[in-house]
Amino acid sequence: MTDNALEALRHALTHAGIGLPADGRVLFLRARDGLGWHALPRARWLHQQSFKPFADVLERSGLLVGDPELGARYPLILMLPPRQRDEARALFARAAMYLESGGTVIAAMANAEGAKSGERDFRALFGTAEVLSKHHCRVFWSTPQAAGIDASRVEEWMALDALVEIAEGAYFSRPGLFAWDRIDPASALLVSVLPTSIAGTVADLGAGYGYLGSEVLRRCPGVEAIDLYEAEGRALEAARQNVARAMEARSKPIRSEVIWRDVSNGLSRSYDAIVSNPPFHQGRADQPELGQAFIATAARALNPGGRLWLVANRHLPYEATLASRFRNVAVRAEQAGFKVFEADGVRS
Repeated sequence: MTDNALEALRHALTHAGIGLPADGRVLFLRARDGLGWHALPRARWLHQQSFKPFADVLERSGLLVGDPELGARYPLILMLPPRQRDEARALFARAAMYLESGGTVIAAMANAEGAKSGERDFRALFGTAEVLSKHHCRVFWSTPQAAGIDASRVEEWMALDALVEIAEGAYFSRPGLFAWDRIDPASALLVSVLPTSIAGTVADLGAGYGYLGSEVLRRCPGVEAIDLYEAEGRALEAARQNVARAMEARSKPIRSEVIWRDVSNGLSRSYDAIVSNPPFHQGRADQPELGQAFIATAARALNPGGRLWLVANRHLPYEATLASRFRNVAVRAEQAGFKVFEADGVRS
C-alpha cells in the first residue's frame, strides 16, 4: 500500500528546491520509511516514531530512532502530522522547539486526514507557508526566523499533549489515542461480560490507555499478575497511571507491566487469560489482518487451559481465525454492532 503522505513529503524534499542541510542533521517527527527514501543520505537523521511497528521498520533499515535531546536544534525538520488536531498542534509546537532559527520545517498530510486545517495551524504558528499538492496530499513548509514563530502558541499547543482525565475523572488519557476522550463502547461491552473468576496471569493486548487492564484489576481478585501490551508509545504513561490507580483498590499489590510492543511479533511471556479489543485499521481502511494477528499471538501465548476474551466489530471476519486456533469458540455478547468471543482449547 502506497504511503501517500510520505511520498508527497519526499517529492517536495527532492523537487521543490528545499535541499538537505550541509551538515546532514535532520529531525523527522512521526517518521516512516519507504523505498524511495533509501537513496537519501540519512546517516545523521534522527527519526522519532512512537508507533512500534513503524519504529521497527525504521530500525530494520539501519536508521537512528529515538527522541531529540532537550535543547537540541536542527536545520531541517520533517514531519507527518496525525489526523487528530490537538495531537497535530502539539507536534507542530514540538517542531518549533527543535528548529534552528532560519531552519526549514516541512509537513505533509493527506487531504482526507485534515490537511486543510493542518496547513492553517502551521501558518498560524510559523507565520508563512509554501504549499504544493501531490498524491492527494498537501505539503507545506516554512523557513522562519525565531522571532517569526508564535511563542505563545508553542506553549499553548505543547500543553495539548499532556495527560487529561476523562470519564468524569475515572481514567487518564491524551489526545490522539484510540477513543481517547471516552470509554470505547466495544471495550465496555467486553468488560460487562468478563467473569470475575478470571485468575492467574493476564495480558491485555492492544491496551490503549489501559481501560480493559484496569477493569480486570478492579473486578477479578484472583488475578496475580497483569501485563498491558500497546504499540503506541504515547499511550504507555496513561496506561501506567490507570493501572496504578486500579491497583490501589486491591488488598495487596501484584506484578504489572506496561509494554511497548507490536503484538503481532509475539509476547514475552505466557498467560492464563488474555483480553483484547484489537485494532482493525491504520488510517481509514479496514485491515482485519491486524486482529487476526492478535488472535494468532494470543493462541501462542496462552497456557494450557487458558482463555481468550475478545471483542470486535460484528462485520470483521474473525470467526474462522478463532476456529482455526481454538477448539471451543462462543459468542458471549452481541450488541450495537459488536461481538464478544470467548475461546479456549488452543489447537496444537
